[in-house]
Amino acid sequence: MTRRIPAKALSRLVDDIFRAVGSDAPEAAIIADHLVTSSLVGHDSHGILRVSKYVEWVREGDVIPNRHAAIAFEKGPATLVDGGFGYGQVIGLEAMEILAERALSSGLAALGIRNTAHLGRIGHWAEHLAAAGLVSVHFVNTSGFGILVAPHGGSDRRLSANPFAAGAPRASGAPIVLDIATSVIAEGKIQVARNKGERLPAGAVLDGQGRPTRDASAFYGDPPGAILPFGGHKGSGLSFFCELIAGALSGGHASNPASPTAGRLVNNMVSIAFDRDVFGEGAFFAEDEERLIAWMTGSPPADPAAPVLLPGEIEIQTRAEREAHGIPVDDATWAGLAASAASCGLNAVGYI
Repeated sequence: MTRRIPAKALSRLVDDIFRAVGSDAPEAAIIADHLVTSSLVGHDSHGILRVSKYVEWVREGDVIPNRHAAIAFEKGPATLVDGGFGYGQVIGLEAMEILAERALSSGLAALGIRNTAHLGRIGHWAEHLAAAGLVSVHFVNTSGFGILVAPHGGSDRRLSANPFAAGAPRASGAPIVLDIATSVIAEGKIQVARNKGERLPAGAVLDGQGRPTRDASAFYGDPPGAILPFGGHKGSGLSFFCELIAGALSGGHASNPASPTAGRLVNNMVSIAFDRDVFGEGAFFAEDEERLIAWMTGSPPADPAAPVLLPGEIEIQTRAEREAHGIPVDDATWAGLAASAASCGLNAVGYI
């Protein structure tokens, strides 16, 4: 069974849960907003599904509430931030504010984040910078604990899911945002499929013996299965460079079960932001962007009922539908959310 719950009700519940496990009011609000917004735009794998796991990590000491972005290194246009194993939603927001200020001042800037808990939906950070008028690219890895993906030609876990995101503002209208994992499917989406009793798409996952499977439960077997990279060698190669750029370049470690952070989920991210006028062609950029949009979306659709969409348009459409009708929450996700609330002395049913 799937129920529809208004976003505002879920936000109040999630906010109160994180306050109960130690976050101050501003931090709890930031986490709740990020997770509920991820569910609103259809990224259920990075939305309220994550609440119970975050609460578990806090209680185990793997996530430390009320930490803030600490500048660890600066050189010219480059800044490195250490998250001190705080919530990625908070560290990420503070880091993007630093990056935006420096990119707008200098035309371009790069910022690395290391040692932070789950950064959530990476497209959120591209949206944040686009709202400030910046074009951006983001490389992410998960050192140690997040090894889930087989390299192209391999049969067991060696890489992280390693998201990549990019964003660009428009002169009018919503920004354009690409937000993808370098794996065929995000691990959180496998959780969603298992919760709903749905089969996985073909060609996405191997079982513990390295055989293709569509059974979400087989991925969590003993031995565990592995996710495949998208596009074969292309996704595998991009994933490798996410490891190098986000993990090794930041000092936060590429995927390695022997890394010092192997026992906890730690994200690292390197983001590069550009002012549209970085090369003195800001007006041209805005005009050429619109020409490109018109040219691409003007392609006759292969399916008349499915027009060509820009990156991020699916999320915009999903948000409008879910704001109007509520966020769909399956029984397993609701049970996890309700259990986390109960462990904090809260009654989840009272919020909806």
